[in-house]
Amino acid sequence: MSEDFNMSMRKFLKQVGVTSQQAIEEALRKAGDTTGSSFETKMVLTIEGLDMEHVVTGKIEGQS
Repeated sequence: MSEDFNMSMRKFLKQVGVTSQQAIEEALRKAGDTTGSSFETKMVLTIEGLDMEHVVTGKIEGQS
């Protein structure tokens, strides 16, 4: 893979990480007190033009 491709991919993934964290934090703030709660999560990544779908699942613990 070329250096330009790698830089482009890293930039995209950084944007995904930062904006996703901001969206999750905002949702938790709107939800109010989530102490002791946990939330099942799913992130789906697709790439137009490629037959690709990548799914990541996990759990996010509420605010303590």
